[in-house]
Amino acid sequence: MSDDNLMTIRQMCDAYEATPRTLRFYEAKELLFPIRQGTKRLYTRRDRARLKLILRGKRFGFSLEEIRQLLDLYDLGDQQATQLAKTYELATQRLSDMVNQREELDEAIEELKQQLEWGEKRLAELHASSAAE
Repeated sequence: MSDDNLMTIRQMCDAYEATPRTLRFYEAKELLFPIRQGTKRLYTRRDRARLKLILRGKRFGFSLEEIRQLLDLYDLGDQQATQLAKTYELATQRLSDMVNQREELDEAIEELKQQLEWGEKRLAELHASSAAE
């Protein structure tokens, strides 16, 4: 592998807005597998692709275990058909969960707005009655 295909931990951090601690954590969780040269870590194209998927998965709310399982499906030798099918299944469920969460949040926001309006009116009434006294 040529050196131009490898990135140092600093280059990875800069390119993907991650911290060294995050990259080491993903390595400890067996999500990334950098080449080790003493204490130096060198990341391959495959590591970069995996990191992109990890970060995207985290953004969408997947657990690290779910992400690890999906990444592990890459090597099955079926042109990623199993990986894609499982990813699609989990992503569909996650989207459904997110939509439900948004609906619940929208309801809570509306209820809080109503409570604030009531509170504002009640405070105005209390101020008006104390000013009249």
